[in-house]
Amino acid sequence: MKPFAILALAATALTLTACEENLGKGQPLNVVSGHIVMGATDDRPAVGYFRVEGGPVPVELVAVTAELAQRVEMHESVKENGVVTMKPLARASVPAKGELVFKQGGKHLMIWGINGAAVRAGKLPMAFVFTNNNNERILFDMVIKPAEGTATTGEMDHGAMDHGPAEKGAEQAAPDAAKK
Repeated sequence: MKPFAILALAATALTLTACEENLGKGQPLNVVSGHIVMGATDDRPAVGYFRVEGGPVPVELVAVTAELAQRVEMHESVKENGVVTMKPLARASVPAKGELVFKQGGKHLMIWGINGAAVRAGKLPMAFVFTNNNNERILFDMVIKPAEGTATTGEMDHGAMDHGPAEKGAEQAAPDAAKK
């Protein structure tokens, strides 16, 4: 056999092997959309919304991080005794072939101290960490949108909510950090 034919045969075999690894597994786990709405003032946290499409097996989202933000937390808005409050989330389920949605009035991200360069660029690179094989990380650039008026758009003022003792401790430790 000629060297070119052997090379072509080897390349075809490698391609088929790679295809076989995903054969029948379906769509991979993926963050497919998302954006951040800045806080109404510099001392208010931004809020993040996104959608994850589940892969072939169920997983859990256990963290969302951003190197260009001081702190990112997962929260959920809940109504108790007629009052809407936020509770921190340690994890959120992503069903196999289903979706996980973080949206207004439900699960969402609270993001403190986004770097000014990221705000000017209009995007914040974020890492989404899941409980599969090796705690897979999916990198996704979240588009940053300016603060919206709460009276006209119906956006919830997350900064006015009680975020629990974690926020109070952070404010005492670095009161001017969110203004950078």
